[in-house]
Amino acid sequence: MLSARSLFQEILGDDESFRLFCSIAASGEAQGGWENGRIAALVPERHRTLAPKITRHGADEDKHGRIFQALLHKRGLEPAEVPPETDYTMILERRGIGLPHAKLRGEARLTERDIIAYLAHSRVTEQRAADQMDMLVEHFGDHPEVGRAITMICHDESNHLAYCHEELLRLAAAGHGRLIQRLLRRSALAEIAIYRDVSLAVMGHMGRILQWPRAKTAVLAAAVHGIYVYERLGGWRRMVTLRMPRRRNALGGPAPRHPEFV
Repeated sequence: MLSARSLFQEILGDDESFRLFCSIAASGEAQGGWENGRIAALVPERHRTLAPKITRHGADEDKHGRIFQALLHKRGLEPAEVPPETDYTMILERRGIGLPHAKLRGEARLTERDIIAYLAHSRVTEQRAADQMDMLVEHFGDHPEVGRAITMICHDESNHLAYCHEELLRLAAAGHGRLIQRLLRRSALAEIAIYRDVSLAVMGHMGRILQWPRAKTAVLAAAVHGIYVYERLGGWRRMVTLRMPRRRNALGGPAPRHPEFV
């Protein structure tokens, strides 16, 4: 029977598929760390209180990248080249979701609208990350090789999502509610299509590595398309609602260190 658990067990059990999985994850996290670091450096003066939280967000993403690199190292594996069609973070940037890298490489201060766009984009993508990590922890939280790592990342993703909710609600109360909802909707509708395309690409590569039969590949592709249809018909709304989180000031203070993964 096909399930998320059985699929991940297959990926985890083969060195080459595990290598690709960890390499894709590490690349995306490292990219997120760089983006947050640049945003923190360019925050406009009126929002300087956000800079330490954005820095913390970036530090967490960098840590996640090192965790995936450490998992590779423990198996004696080198990182794989990430196929461009599986690079979720870069595809989002090319589709105009979030802040363009050309702007982040510059030295000009960001605008208030830029900060709102960053937070809206993060609210959507952190929902995706939190959902995926919750699923992995549910099935593999006690796994001797990856359980501790994914549990740590899951906790961080929950913090990131709480931070996005809180800061967007603060900005909505300051009069930016319509802009926030418009940017959230645009980001969510773009993200669900990109997630579909990247998922199909990743499954294609995994299928070739693991030599899946055509019938299995077809069933998995149909499942990915089914998720997209569900999200396009209304599931995307979970990514745009805003609620004050129970965990307040989730990114306040310095990021905790985990020496075993650095």
